[in-house]
Amino acid sequence: MNAIKRGAFYKRLSQENPNPTTELNYNSHFQLMVAVILSAQATDISVNKATKELFRVAGTPRTILDLGETRLKKYIKNIGLFNNKAKNIIKACRCLIEQHNEVVPESRSSLEALPGVGRKTANVILNTAFGQPTIAVDTHIFRVSNRTGLAPGKNVIDVEKKLKKVTPKEFQMNAHHWLILHGRYVCKARNPSCGKCFLEDLCEYKSKTIQNKP
Repeated sequence: MNAIKRGAFYKRLSQENPNPTTELNYNSHFQLMVAVILSAQATDISVNKATKELFRVAGTPRTILDLGETRLKKYIKNIGLFNNKAKNIIKACRCLIEQHNEVVPESRSSLEALPGVGRKTANVILNTAFGQPTIAVDTHIFRVSNRTGLAPGKNVIDVEKKLKKVTPKEFQMNAHHWLILHGRYVCKARNPSCGKCFLEDLCEYKSKTIQNKP
């Protein structure tokens, strides 16, 4: 995909959804961090269901640490990998209390030093909480970037670097959310809605587009 088509690609996304945001529910930077940690290999719907109950009783580093790992697991037991996630969240809470005065840090290095916070999670927090033009490449963004020809790459790091390079500056802040939502609802893994997609003429995955024409 060339620069002209990429510009048109993002312009249409911006027109379709001028103010995109995460579908995770949260009321603080800390709650966002917890929700993003839980969202790995889980749906936003399942995470929101769990955090709705969790955040009613514990929504700060101190209260979740006081809750303890065993009780925390009861709230998130229906989420994939909940044992490991509970362990990491408790450790992250302790780090936030001991090292950051219970405040989620705004730097990548400090975020990635927290248990359970990898590069993707840090990118989501930096973008959604702190307004930085980062792009967290999940399975949706990886698929959309490769399938459409927007920013093809062999792995998530390659795609992230390519997206940062080729995404016009005016669209970098919202690119993360646009691409995730497009992959989640239109450019789906198994049954992409190519024939109904408003980006169809720009998409370079021609075989799939033809297959899905009405």
